[in-house]
Amino acid sequence: MSSTTDASTGRATIAARTLRTDRWWLPPLATFVAFVAWVAYATVRAFMQNHYFVPEYGYLTPFYSPCVSTGCVEEASHFGRFLPDVWWLPYAAVSLPFLLLFRLTCYYYRKAYYRAFWLSPPACAVAEPHRRYTGETRFPLILQNAHRYFFYIAGIITLINAYDAVLAFAKPGGGFGLGLGNIILVVNVVLLFGYTLSCHSCRSAVGGRLNHFSKHPVRYKLWTQVSKLNTRHNQFAWATLVSLAVTDFYVMAVSAGWISDLRIVG
Repeated sequence: MSSTTDASTGRATIAARTLRTDRWWLPPLATFVAFVAWVAYATVRAFMQNHYFVPEYGYLTPFYSPCVSTGCVEEASHFGRFLPDVWWLPYAAVSLPFLLLFRLTCYYYRKAYYRAFWLSPPACAVAEPHRRYTGETRFPLILQNAHRYFFYIAGIITLINAYDAVLAFAKPGGGFGLGLGNIILVVNVVLLFGYTLSCHSCRSAVGGRLNHFSKHPVRYKLWTQVSKLNTRHNQFAWATLVSLAVTDFYVMAVSAGWISDLRIVG
């Protein structure tokens, strides 16, 4: 099949949008549905301002951590309460925007939602509907370059989530407690660390700007380990979406009295 090249775009021009015969549209469609469903659930929960903490066992959902609103119960406010209690302001408003920006600017998520929402392009070897391509050189996409800074903040928030998970092992009345909720909180934190540490910005921060790895053996070792994690970054990206939703729903269900926590110790 003959083709010509469009001088304005530098792309081959063919009559068909694609020569692929497989179901290339299925992955972007599945991604679109999954993202919309997750964002809808997370938005409702963030503004619900209820059923976010289980005082009997110290379970705090990551969607409300750190809980810094004056509307937060005192036991769930490990870092003080200073934000006003209004319906339009989430109780964890100091962390949620940065977590959202961290994921929006993530290299894997960018690929996923560029394909699923902007069809840019929807799949490999499929023409996109846009006539021009400017990459990430103009506003607002040029802000994607701030990803590394959101990575640093997300790392701090992940440490706060880990603190919440550890604190939940201490029973409010004293002593050690272990339940299914504790296991869910810990698994979620492990996956969050996996996602954060496998980030491309983490890999760059650990081993970037080095001309000779031989002169920096410690950083080279760390870079090697982070590089191994980096190959699974997309898997951690999806796994953490699932773990965050499962953790939040479990805490909500126990807090609301829909189910009882399965206790193992205490």
